[in-house]
Amino acid sequence: MSSVKSIQKSAAFGAVVPVMLSGGSGSRLWPVSRRSFPKQFWPLLSDKTLLQETALRGLGIGLSAPIVVCNVEHRFIVSEQLREADITKARVVLEPVGRNSAPAIAAAAFLVSETDPDAILWIMAADAAIRKEDLLEAALGSAVEAAAAGYIVTFGIQPTKAETGYGYIERGEELKTTQNVFEVSKFIEKPDAARAEELVKDERFSWNSGMFVARASVLLKEIQTFEPEVYAAVQASIKGRETDLDFERLDGDAFAQSPDISIDYAVAERTKMAAVVPSRFDWSDIGSWDALWELTPKDDQGNATFGDVFLDSTKNCYVRSNGVVATVSGVEDLIVVVTEDAVMVSHRDSAQDVKKVVAQLTAAGRPEAINHNRMYRPWGFYESLIHGDRFQVKRIHVDPGHKLSLQKHFHRAEHWVVVAGTAVVTRDAEEIMVRENESIYLPLGCVHRLENPGKIPLTLIEVQSGPYLGEDDIVRIEDIYARV
Repeated sequence: MSSVKSIQKSAAFGAVVPVMLSGGSGSRLWPVSRRSFPKQFWPLLSDKTLLQETALRGLGIGLSAPIVVCNVEHRFIVSEQLREADITKARVVLEPVGRNSAPAIAAAAFLVSETDPDAILWIMAADAAIRKEDLLEAALGSAVEAAAAGYIVTFGIQPTKAETGYGYIERGEELKTTQNVFEVSKFIEKPDAARAEELVKDERFSWNSGMFVARASVLLKEIQTFEPEVYAAVQASIKGRETDLDFERLDGDAFAQSPDISIDYAVAERTKMAAVVPSRFDWSDIGSWDALWELTPKDDQGNATFGDVFLDSTKNCYVRSNGVVATVSGVEDLIVVVTEDAVMVSHRDSAQDVKKVVAQLTAAGRPEAINHNRMYRPWGFYESLIHGDRFQVKRIHVDPGHKLSLQKHFHRAEHWVVVAGTAVVTRDAEEIMVRENESIYLPLGCVHRLENPGKIPLTLIEVQSGPYLGEDDIVRIEDIYARV
């Protein structure tokens, strides 16, 4: 079995380029994971976020910095998390609209093909957990070898239980070109419980990890064959792309013409070149709170906890608090998740059904379904502390050297009180330095900007007053982050 490093040294193979897809919302991990800040941006298993762990995984075995395909709204979060992990030279590609994994992968393949059509892409979600990475590297070596021979290779994970939340792969004959890599006989949709019990008893079946390894040119050829509309739309979006700060922004009109389809339906289930590497590394898509309970260290009563949590007479529970203190007593097999603005309680057996509650919240127009109380921006973040009739109080955090847009409001006035750091405030024709424990008033309609010129974070309390306090009451006159 070849290692990735040995394969990279061979001139017969193109470079191996990690491609990370970061477009999911992770609604089954609500209320922590929401569309504004989904699970890949959270440190769920270590002090690193899932996105950081995924990017570092490739670097750790000698590969280049990844291509990250994400939506426009998350671009600054992705950039900042890569920077925090000291990951340089990553290419961040912006999807103007969500069109599922096939168009996203096609975009990465087109970009890589501009300089090296024979490059081999290692495609993965940005939000999966992997352990036993030495086994991953060995499996990846075999996958790269098969991909160099023209196959589109996925990883089949040895099942540890009758899982109904994953698709399955049935393997066929072993490839003549590569040991321990097999033809794919069949892809199987997520089964019911009875069918899953049958599948795990047969060694031919494995979980479908959703990771793929293939030459960029092979992927593009198969996409063009089976989904020519995807191919044409993405090709046009690549040709019309623009550089936006450190990002590559795909042409929106062209990309929007692509069908919404996954790479599984578009290519994997239709190509004659699908192959699978049976793999024994630990893998999870962390698709539910129960899955996270399984991955998290537990106490002697089987409880996994995170944050400010106290338990009494509790067994086999997952309890997490990202906000106030959480106490749980006299229960078993529950999921309890507390944030600053929501509480979710579920039986562990029903963990997959959390998305149904999110759908109800969405239908009811509740902002908690999509947005966190803390909203991240390229300059830092803000969070609402109090919301009343005609007034709102926020905490605003501005990173050193950053500044907000030059803007005005039609419906609200603002009062800023600096509680840490130093601010430079533009107010119409004035530029005023506001220090700790000082304040400034911004009347309705004035043109203003907030800047942190210092070396430490700037924190201030903002009191808004007026008949309408929505975030869409912002007229940006100038913005260094090119927002509209």
